[in-house]
Amino acid sequence: MLPLRIALRFLRSAPVQSLLIAAGISVGIATQVFVGSLIVSLQAGLVEQTVGSSPHITIRAPDEGDPVTLTDDIRTLIAEDARVEDGAIAAVRQTSALFTDGEDSAPLSLKGGDLAGIDAIYSLSERTVEGTVRLDDGDIVLGTDFAEKYGLSPGDPVRLTFAGREAVRLTLTAIVDLGAAAANERQAFVGGALPSSLLGWRSDEYSAIEVQVREPFASAEVAAAWDGSLRGLEIVEWQEANADLLSALQSQSASSYMIQAFVLVAVALGIASTLAISAVQKTRQIGILKAMGMSDARAGRIFLWQATLLGVGGTSGGIGLGYLLLWAFSFVPVDFAIEPEPGFIAFSAAVGIAVALASSIIPTRSTSRLDPIEVIQGG
Repeated sequence: MLPLRIALRFLRSAPVQSLLIAAGISVGIATQVFVGSLIVSLQAGLVEQTVGSSPHITIRAPDEGDPVTLTDDIRTLIAEDARVEDGAIAAVRQTSALFTDGEDSAPLSLKGGDLAGIDAIYSLSERTVEGTVRLDDGDIVLGTDFAEKYGLSPGDPVRLTFAGREAVRLTLTAIVDLGAAAANERQAFVGGALPSSLLGWRSDEYSAIEVQVREPFASAEVAAAWDGSLRGLEIVEWQEANADLLSALQSQSASSYMIQAFVLVAVALGIASTLAISAVQKTRQIGILKAMGMSDARAGRIFLWQATLLGVGGTSGGIGLGYLLLWAFSFVPVDFAIEPEPGFIAFSAAVGIAVALASSIIPTRSTSRLDPIEVIQGG
């Protein structure tokens, strides 16, 4: 392939120039890979910290304080929806209590229910700092900040009082880190019997039915689908309740796209300018080749091959450099793990090569308009 051999010769004739443009492409692609992976991982970390261990959809009565009845229709609707995480369904009863140790007192929000469902949503077992999570009758699980503030350890008695009720003594079975200061200071989990007796509701009446879905961002779609079937009930999904977080995530994505767009523009301009200069420098050689019978198309393919070689070489180096940056970032003490996204990296590589090929248009067109007679006569 004559155009390819000539393109290689042209690149070797100016090695420093070729290496600089390849390095520019590598830095551009590495920046795109690193920034894109960083933003994606940061967003995934924020979503996990915000709703990873909390309900994505909550079904409750329209009037606050009223119970919602867990009917067979509701059970069937949730159980048959493939978008719901396996086992991540918790029918809970919530009430307030006042903790007292004889000297100090503090309010607690009690959430009671079946351990399997609560654990599937709130990941209590995974978040346990001390003890073993149990929610049998007479058991309680507390957050780390509350336990530390009042010097509580697993096995200690926890005395709770309720309005118009006698005090209740529970046993602390585990201390968990719920990932938020407010929850660690005020949230407690108990078995279902205690809040049931306090509220006086029927066995099928609950404060809320909490559900997690497999894809957190599918919660709005699932909630909208359920809304048509669950008449007279309020369905709250996490995206609606966290509009500020979603706005911040969207702003991050927009800034990431802008950065990557400017990087690609810079890469395209660098390649185009280099090839344009090369076309000017090699005008005489191209003119002689065309005078010897080389067609305009084959002459243009010389610069297309140059762009391809620079694009492929620079993109390959950029992906390697991007992985190196991701590896180096793994040693930075942050609250989320940055993971390379193979699909995004493949897309970045394709875009990098495409930009390189598009940058060859100008020198290719200028070559096709070259008159070999004028070039030779002009010396």
